[in-house]
Amino acid sequence: MAVNRVTWLGPYVADGLRAVIGVDAVASLEDFAYRVQDRVNRVWRRGEKPRAHWSVPKAKIEQVAAPAAAPVHEPEPREEIPAFTLKDVGPVHKGWSAPGDGQWIPMADVDHPGQPIHMAKTLLHPDKNRSWAEVFVVAVDLRRTRLYLVPGTKEPAATEEAAQGIERPGSIAKEHREHALAAFNGGFKTEHGQYGMGLDGVTYVKPKLGVCAIARYKDDTIRLALWDKLAADEGNMVFWRETPVCMYEDDKLHFRLADESLAKKWGATLDGETVIRRSAVGIDRTGSVLFVAISNHTTARVIANGVHHAGATTVAQLDVNFSYPKFVTFEKKKHPKDGDEPKRIALALADGFEFSEDEYIREPARRDFFYLMPKSADLRTALDNVKPRP
Repeated sequence: MAVNRVTWLGPYVADGLRAVIGVDAVASLEDFAYRVQDRVNRVWRRGEKPRAHWSVPKAKIEQVAAPAAAPVHEPEPREEIPAFTLKDVGPVHKGWSAPGDGQWIPMADVDHPGQPIHMAKTLLHPDKNRSWAEVFVVAVDLRRTRLYLVPGTKEPAATEEAAQGIERPGSIAKEHREHALAAFNGGFKTEHGQYGMGLDGVTYVKPKLGVCAIARYKDDTIRLALWDKLAADEGNMVFWRETPVCMYEDDKLHFRLADESLAKKWGATLDGETVIRRSAVGIDRTGSVLFVAISNHTTARVIANGVHHAGATTVAQLDVNFSYPKFVTFEKKKHPKDGDEPKRIALALADGFEFSEDEYIREPARRDFFYLMPKSADLRTALDNVKPRP
C-alpha cells in the first residue's frame, strides 16, 4: 500500500531490493504482489461499472478542430494543412463501457488560443473481466507536431563510451518550455532488457535485434517498427528508442500476446498477464497520427488491444509499474509561492496518476521521456535564436 501511495517509495524500494536480491527476484515479488492485489479487486469491485473520467461534449472534433476565425478587418488566413479530424471509434465492448468511451475530445492549448488542435483524447475499457481496467489514449497530429526524446539523468544507463560524458539535464529544453504541448514517459531502465537508445548521432545503449523501436527522422517523419526493419537507415535518424517486441505490427497482434501461456516477461521484467499500470505508443497506417496510452490495471494484451482499437496499426509498450507511466499537458497557473507571476506547470491527463507541477518541464527526470512541440512554435524559436551576421 505504501509504495502505491508515496511517490518516491516505490522506485526506492524496488531499486534497493534489486541491488540485494537481483532483478528477476524482484520481478517475481512484484508479480506476486500484483496478483494478490488483482484478486482482492476482483472480489471487492465485482459488479462495479466502468466509469468516465471527464465530461464528453456533444460537439465532434471535426466541428472544433479548425483554428479560430480571424478578425473581420483582416483577410481570413488560409490553412495549408487540413484540420485534425478523427472518426470516433466507439467502445471496445458496447455492453461494457462508460459514457464517451471511444469518442475523441479535442485538447486545446489554453495558453495559445486560436491555434489549431494538435491532440485529442479518449477513454476505453477493453477488459470485460475488470470494469476498473482503463486505457487512456491521446492521438497526436504529427503533421503539426514534433516529437522530442530526452535522456533521463540516470536512465537509460549508458553502455557506450561516447555517451558517458554527455550532460543530461533530464528536462524539456528551456527554449521550448513556453510552447511545449505535453510530455510522456519513455522506456525501460537499461538493466530491464538492454533496450537501445540513440540521440543526435550518439548511441547511449547499443541496439538489439528482434525488438520494436520508435524513430524520428531528419525529414520529421516518425516510424514505429521492428528495429531490424529500421536499422539500415539509422544515419538519417534524429533519435531512436527501443521497446519490447511490437505488440501489434501492421494490424497483426503478436503471437505471444494472442496466446496467454506465452505472454511471459513482456518487457523483460513483469509477466505480460500481470495486471498493472502500463504505457504504450502506437502509430496509424499513414504515419500521420501518433497514439500515446497510459492504463490502469491492464495486462499487456489489454493495453495493446486498446491502442489498436483507437486506430494504431503498430503498437509498442513503454515503461510499466505504478510510478512511471504518465502523460501530462502544460498550462500557465498562478502559484501562491511565486506571487502573481504565472508559470507553466504540468497537469495530469486523468486523476490518479502520479505527477508534480514541475514534472519534465523543470524537475529533472531520472528516466528518459518524450515531449511534443507545435512545429509552428519550433520554427519561431529557431528564428529567434538565429544570430545576425556582423
